[in-house]
Amino acid sequence: MTKIKAGVTGWGSYIPPYRIKASDIASLWGFDPYTPKAIWIEEKAVAALDEDTITIGWRASKYALQRAGVKPEEIGAVFVGTESKPYSVKPSATVIADALGISPKKLASDLEFACRAASEAIRISISLVNTEMAKYTLVVGADTAQASPGDVLEFTASSGGVALVIGGLDNAAAVIEDSYTYVTDTPDFWRRSLAPYPEHGEAFTGEPAYFNHIINAVKGLFEEGGYKPNDFDYAVFHQPNGKFPLQVGAKLGFPKEKILPGLVTPYIGNTYNGSALMGFAKILEEAKPGSRILLAPFGSGAGSDAYAIVVTDHVLEKRDKAPKVVDMINRKIYIDYARYAKMREKILRYRR
Repeated sequence: MTKIKAGVTGWGSYIPPYRIKASDIASLWGFDPYTPKAIWIEEKAVAALDEDTITIGWRASKYALQRAGVKPEEIGAVFVGTESKPYSVKPSATVIADALGISPKKLASDLEFACRAASEAIRISISLVNTEMAKYTLVVGADTAQASPGDVLEFTASSGGVALVIGGLDNAAAVIEDSYTYVTDTPDFWRRSLAPYPEHGEAFTGEPAYFNHIINAVKGLFEEGGYKPNDFDYAVFHQPNGKFPLQVGAKLGFPKEKILPGLVTPYIGNTYNGSALMGFAKILEEAKPGSRILLAPFGSGAGSDAYAIVVTDHVLEKRDKAPKVVDMINRKIYIDYARYAKMREKILRYRR
C-alpha cells in the first residue's frame, strides 16, 4: 500500500442559522409524531434565499485557509463536491477559487458522487500532494439539499458545508495514515435530469447501500492497515440521520461513546457532502493530540471511503482561528414551514 504523506492542514465549516423543527414538518404532512424520533432528527439547517452551495463553500473555505495559515496562491487545486450546484453548466470551484484570490494556475473541478464527492476529492488530493503535483489543495463539501414536500427525506435534507486544506505533514493538524475505498452500482438514491427532487429506493437505502458499503470500506481499512476498533478514539460515519451511524458503528464494534462526539445530523440535518466532514471538523475542535479518528463518508449510488487519521499538536494552535462547529450549531433562528418553503423555493411567486 502506498505510503500517505498528506494531512489536513486546515478546516472550516459553515452552517446557516435558520432552523426548522422536524416536529413542524411531521405535523404539517400528517406523519406520526414518533417518526422524527425514530430516525433521531430534531431540526435541520435551512439556507437563506441569498445562500447556495457556492456561498456556503466560500465561507467554509475562508475559515479553512485561516486555520491552515496558507496563502491563497499556494493552493494548487480546488475541488467542490456537491449534488446541488447552482449552475448545471458552470463550475462552482472556479467561482470559489477566484473569490478567495487563488491563482489561475491551478486544477479546478466540481465532483459528483452523491454525498461522497468531497471524499473522492480528498482521495485525489492525497495523490496530488504525495506526488508533489500540488503543495496544497482545497476540498469543499457543500450542499443545499432538496427533498420533495411530504417525503420522509424532507426531515433531514439540509444546508451546510465543510472545507479542508490538504497538504504535507509539516503543518498538518491531522495526518492521514491510511485509506480504503469500496464502490459498487447500487440504485438506492437518484435524480434524473430536470427532475426537481431526488427519489430513493426505500429499503435499498439501508442494508444494500449505506451499511454494506461503509462496513466493507472500514473492514478493508482494518485488514490492510492492521487496525481494530480499539485503535480509534473517535468514529465518524456518514450521517443521513442520527440512527444509522450508531447502528453501523455497533456492527463494526464501536461503542456509542466514540460516535456521539461527532454526530451532528440530529441538530442540523444531513448536509450531504458536508455530513461526515462536519462531524470530523467538530472532532478536530475537541480531540487531544494523538487521538486517532476513523472517518467513513458514504455516497448513494453507491460507495464509501474509510480513513485512519491521527490528530497532531498543531491542532491546538489552529482551533480558535475560525468559528467552531458547536458555535454554529448553537447559533440558530427558528422558522415555520411556510418560510422554509419560500426560502427553499418550494413555492414561487407568480410573475406575469
